[in-house]
Amino acid sequence: MTPTPGGTTHRRTLRWQPARVLALRDETPRARTLRLALPEPRRHLAGQHYVVRLTAPDGYTAQRSYSVASAPDDTGEIELTVEELEDGEVSGYLHGVVEPGDELEVRGPIGGYFVWPGDTPALLVGGGSGVVPLMSMLRQARSTGTADLLRVVVSARTAADLYYADELPGPQTTVVLTRTGRGRLTVDDLTPLVRGGEDVFVCGSPGFCDAATDLLVEAGVPVGSIRTERFGPSG
Repeated sequence: MTPTPGGTTHRRTLRWQPARVLALRDETPRARTLRLALPEPRRHLAGQHYVVRLTAPDGYTAQRSYSVASAPDDTGEIELTVEELEDGEVSGYLHGVVEPGDELEVRGPIGGYFVWPGDTPALLVGGGSGVVPLMSMLRQARSTGTADLLRVVVSARTAADLYYADELPGPQTTVVLTRTGRGRLTVDDLTPLVRGGEDVFVCGSPGFCDAATDLLVEAGVPVGSIRTERFGPSG
């Protein structure tokens, strides 16, 4: 197939395919992971996303993009972690209606900018649900024995809001709790983790990404080394 610019998203990834829901797992009171089986396995890159489309009986459709949380592999299965948003059309369905055995329309993997190749040093900075694509990177590094390439900083409001709480902690990770801990992410959290020359991936709300980028620059990271992925409340 002919690749799109960047060489990471192929034309066939833009075709819809039915994905079967294998399992559901709650990460927090408002975040759920869906494990999906794809009829046409497509190995993703850590940081890419899939689009999920719902179609009502009257033909009305709604679609949203969700980052892949699982590590790249050839099993034909992926995990998407979805935050339930108030009045969210798609997220509400994925949390309150979908069950194992159901089918969802998906297309992907998509994206060529916010991806980690798996063999270069990187600093990952995530806020709230922004940890999802970073978790794919961390899982890949751990599974391939290259975890020493990564440094990870995750900001969450409370321990109950922390995604992947049983898996995320480790020598590569720092967790900052903004409501029950000592407050917001600071330059002192980031400066010791900056090694120089690494790529930096920042993911979260627009406000978080802007604040984290300013702190990283203050910590000595060149602006050109920082890639951001901003998440917004799209439902």
